Amino acid sequence: MKWGAVLGCTVLIIMIILFQWSRLKQKQVKEKAALLTLSILGWILAILMLFFPDMPGPTQFIDWMYRPLGELLK
Repeated sequence: MKWGAVLGCTVLIIMIILFQWSRLKQKQVKEKAALLTLSILGWILAILMLFFPDMPGPTQFIDWMYRPLGELLK
């Protein structure tokens, strides 16, 4: 079941990249690199969330990082 979701996410990401790639001009190299980078990072995060749904989110990391400062200011 999870492999079907992985395949679905992969197909969706590829379709998004192909659609957006055709809209970018040839000389927009930085924009193409940003599109690929952000798409791949999003794909990796989606796959991680599929296999590890209890993975802590970014708000928990920020809370862990700033909790000592909050207690120091009390």
